Amino acid sequence: MREEYDVVVIGAGIHGAGCAQAAAAAGHSVLLLEQTDIAAGSSSRSSKLIHGGLRYLETGQFRLVRESLHERTTLLKIAPDLVQLRKFHIPVYRTTRRQPWQLRFGLGLYAVLAGFARGAGFGSVPRREWGQLDGLATRGLKTVLWYHDAQTDDRLLSRAVVRSAQELGAELAMPARFAGARLAAGGVEVRYATPAGEQSCRARVLINAAGPWAADVARLIEPAIAVPAVQRVQGAHIIVGGSVNQGIYYVESPRDGRAVFVMPWHGATLVGTTETRFRGDPARVAPQPRELAYLLEILGHYFPRHAGLKASELLGAFAGLRVLPAGRGHAFHRSRETLLLADRPERPRALSVYGGKLTTWRAVAARALALLAASLPERAARARTDQLLLRAD
Repeated sequence: MREEYDVVVIGAGIHGAGCAQAAAAAGHSVLLLEQTDIAAGSSSRSSKLIHGGLRYLETGQFRLVRESLHERTTLLKIAPDLVQLRKFHIPVYRTTRRQPWQLRFGLGLYAVLAGFARGAGFGSVPRREWGQLDGLATRGLKTVLWYHDAQTDDRLLSRAVVRSAQELGAELAMPARFAGARLAAGGVEVRYATPAGEQSCRARVLINAAGPWAADVARLIEPAIAVPAVQRVQGAHIIVGGSVNQGIYYVESPRDGRAVFVMPWHGATLVGTTETRFRGDPARVAPQPRELAYLLEILGHYFPRHAGLKASELLGAFAGLRVLPAGRGHAFHRSRETLLLADRPERPRALSVYGGKLTTWRAVAARALALLAASLPERAARARTDQLLLRAD
């Protein structure tokens, strides 16, 4: 490892990987620090979707949806082996809170925000084809709408982005636990622990992309920098036997109206997610029994063949953490916008990434580099991240 870098990035989840790739593509020397493994945290425990976020239209997050749909188009182009377009089905029953006209209006707006790009079309499944929808309950069913979004393997995508960063010259230290940093007039002194002992280096800028650990990492920087009021929110998923073959189902919890996805996953069916306030060590996040029961209830409600399935019969379950702005009320209403917080407005030395969506990792990295541009030297760019092909392992 070198003694000095332009950029040191903490965390090899999707946002840290994206920041390392963006910095290396811009020609900078980069060190990426990861304490355990690539995508070991939330970036391997997501809902595996590259999507605009149809439900965010309800809370007026139009800029985020537009950006996400643009990024979906980009990722379909640069990562064809990792990101695939999928058909989504929205069943609407007599008891569904969102009426067909509301959903059609939302899908029309979704298509407009996508710029009518690939996959922007939508429509209704003819009644005569309802019996082909993987055993979907039809009692009280009024209509089934369809549209497109995309699916990925989040862990493989993160690894592909890290590999791209390394091919551009970035260095990866793993395992390497961030131990602290001191901000100086011209940059940052960084300390990190490896199996060989504590190491140190200098950097012009430090990017804290530690996901659910970001606030903890920020508190290890001296002198103290601002740490926003955020909450960790847990999202659980279950995996059950048998696959849905006609696409992904976007259903509404009959209990509270939350959106839940039922999707094919490696020959099985993945169902998620929940939103539960989390307190404690992010390394110990795990699905709670009541979350498993909640998802099983929803699955059995829409797909009767799974009714009565017990938690002990699951093929698997996992939980990841989102970082959301602190506040009262349900997490659904919190902004999903990524917060980029610098240590100072002029020539920042440290930048922390809070929150964010799997879909927008590349756009977030570009914004982070733009915020740090005044603190970095002029370098000859090596590539553009919207043109770099990402390959599966």
